Amino acid sequence: MHDSTRYDPAPHEPARTCRVNPDIEIVKTEVLSDNWYVLRNVHYRMRKADGSWAERTREAYDRGNGATILLYDRARRTVLLTRQFRLPTYVNGNATGMLIETCAGLLDADSPEDAIRRETREETGYDVRNVRKVFEAYMSPGSVTEILHFFVAEYAAADRVDAGGGIDDEDIEVLEMSFDEALAATGDGRIRDAKTIMLLQYAALKIFAA
Repeated sequence: MHDSTRYDPAPHEPARTCRVNPDIEIVKTEVLSDNWYVLRNVHYRMRKADGSWAERTREAYDRGNGATILLYDRARRTVLLTRQFRLPTYVNGNATGMLIETCAGLLDADSPEDAIRRETREETGYDVRNVRKVFEAYMSPGSVTEILHFFVAEYAAADRVDAGGGIDDEDIEVLEMSFDEALAATGDGRIRDAKTIMLLQYAALKIFAA
């Protein structure tokens, strides 16, 4: 008998089971591609409001879960961001393909907190300890399974232990901006990354509020 609660995750993610919703039955999953992450075709049945059952098929892209962090200096009123080339944006209207972002990465086998510390050091060169989770969100729930964990942490010059820039061939530029400039950049199009906009708005309400 098919286990209607089971959904196999991306290869690097721990096994997980769907929460049991009596109105949803997963019938079958098919792997369409696993060249980088995993794209699946999911066949399922859903009980509609009138009590009848409908059969549906949707594609779900599983890249695992991730974490992102806004590094800030409250006294100097600055934030630490990154800039790197993002191919999907380049093929969809971003003229240079470069994107200004908060530091981020996949969890792999780590906890969200450990993962974001690792990514912060790799990308920015800063070794931050007192990270604080502020919320989590599904970033593209119509097609992508990822949950993104959002963190904030203060940084100081003494926390920098190396140049950062990422690993392998990531070629990440580290940017320090005034918070006011970064917030303004979300309105004039210089910052177009959703997770970064969300964390800057959080900072405007909770960290740098007058």
